[in-house]
Amino acid sequence: MTHKTDIAPSLRVPPAVWPGVLIYLVYMAVFYAVFILVDIDYGHISASAETLLAWLIPPTAAGFVVTVVLVSVGGWWSPALVEQRKLPRWAIFVPVLTAAVAIGNMILGNYSTVTPLMWLYLIGGCLVVGFNEEMVNRGALVVALRSRYGETMVWLLSTALFAVFHLPNIFFGIGALALVQVVIAFGMGSVFYLARRTTGSLLPAMLLHGLWDLSAFSAHVPYSGMLAPLLGVSAVTVVIIVLARERRAA
Repeated sequence: MTHKTDIAPSLRVPPAVWPGVLIYLVYMAVFYAVFILVDIDYGHISASAETLLAWLIPPTAAGFVVTVVLVSVGGWWSPALVEQRKLPRWAIFVPVLTAAVAIGNMILGNYSTVTPLMWLYLIGGCLVVGFNEEMVNRGALVVALRSRYGETMVWLLSTALFAVFHLPNIFFGIGALALVQVVIAFGMGSVFYLARRTTGSLLPAMLLHGLWDLSAFSAHVPYSGMLAPLLGVSAVTVVIIVLARERRAA
């Protein structure tokens, strides 16, 4: 199903599934190629300023360049960043609750080993990760998939690809825990999808994504990890409900 309101006639590359998937695959390839080059140990990425500089900054910087270049080539900035078909405002409670959990995690965190330089790397790196992964998954992929599919499939496919993106971490220091990360990522991807659809902009999803990652990498307390599955289940449930109502109203 093509939604004409989401497709600007001036785009250099007309929205189609293959350009969006190509952006996703190129971003993924570059990101994990840098992981291999820097010999990352994902489980200890935030151990020190040295590990952050060596393992967080290079892949996020490379991913930023790839994302900006590919989205610019297609001219997809406007439809990727702006949501024209907003969901009911009440559905924003899940992203708001997620932000509250991340902030609570930050307040309760132990930062005795976090230096000012580490804070610089953590904040900058997590903000860039939020930009990159949201622009690729909730931006370019949503634009691409809407050229062919209805919104339920757009959410399902873009969120599933976001979850699968984390699977290669199985080879970078966390082993089978990467499978758990994939499941959690599907739920969190649904949270970020709601952030886009309820606010009318991709920017809140980017900021929420960055905040969530910052709380996970810096705070080192278990609360966000324990609550992430519950937030994910809540997000998936709400998405299914609001998209069903949207279909009936169409």
